[in-house]
Amino acid sequence: MLIIPTLDDVRRAAERIHGRAHRTPVMTCATIDARAGCRVFMKCENLQKVGAFKFRGACNAVYSLSDDEARRGVVCHSSGNHAQALALAARMRGIEAHIVMPRTAPRLEQDAVAGYGGKITLCEPTLQSRETTQAEIIKRTGAIEIHPFNNPRIIAGQGTATLELLTDYPDLDVVIAPVGGGGLLSGTSIAATGLKPSIRVIAAEPSGADDAARSLASGRIIPSQSPKTIADGLLTSLCDLTFEVIRANVEQIVTVSEEAIVDAMRFVWERAKIIIEPSAAVGVAALWEGKLDLRGQRVGIILCGGNVDLAKLPWQT
Repeated sequence: MLIIPTLDDVRRAAERIHGRAHRTPVMTCATIDARAGCRVFMKCENLQKVGAFKFRGACNAVYSLSDDEARRGVVCHSSGNHAQALALAARMRGIEAHIVMPRTAPRLEQDAVAGYGGKITLCEPTLQSRETTQAEIIKRTGAIEIHPFNNPRIIAGQGTATLELLTDYPDLDVVIAPVGGGGLLSGTSIAATGLKPSIRVIAAEPSGADDAARSLASGRIIPSQSPKTIADGLLTSLCDLTFEVIRANVEQIVTVSEEAIVDAMRFVWERAKIIIEPSAAVGVAALWEGKLDLRGQRVGIILCGGNVDLAKLPWQT
């Protein structure tokens, strides 16, 4: 049976991570407003610990463990922000974090995980190898798996970003969040609709990785097949839990082109002076391509992260 988090779970998560996660600022930019034709309020999770919203969920999950569970440590397989987030949250609680990473994971990512105290085990770059390696660690250590999105405590933690956003700006008409595996979008939608039932929750997704949009349209999960997008944080398919929440709370999923993602990322860097990663630019890109009529409305956007390889900026030639 699926355990669907509630607004109360999000509120408890906010209490649990208070003083551990950053309360990130909400930024505005008149130039972005002028181009989008609406008032835009950007929730800057790029300024969160580890540079991404993922720390909220990982922190809530780690600090939700009983003392007996915590002594066993935690484990995940991830090559990105969740790996860093779980490693840091575990270090803060004083427990072990076992992180399974594909051997092809960028050295930058591996160094960051190690720097946060994660115990890295490298595996082959396949889902089967990642899952098998994780299972071996669980069998050997008894570590608790912390899935990056198929976990109610993770979802509740991610929802705290929108809880803060609507506490600061309760008169928003719309909230836009990117979607990959759906943990952030699920938490966003639970917090938003719980606090303000009339609010519109819209997701943004790359056209080259549009499985969530196709899933919502068809009424069933359509797994991602060979996704191709610069927004590499949004490559994962939905799970039963996130799909159920999204179907209940999300109005629509808008897909955007690679050109719009790069344009939005650069525009935010240059005009708002906010360093965001491509996945965070997807929500802004949804305002660029004319698929949404939000003229004159007040729109919150979750800028999900700011982890960028500065040697590989998409506008460099």
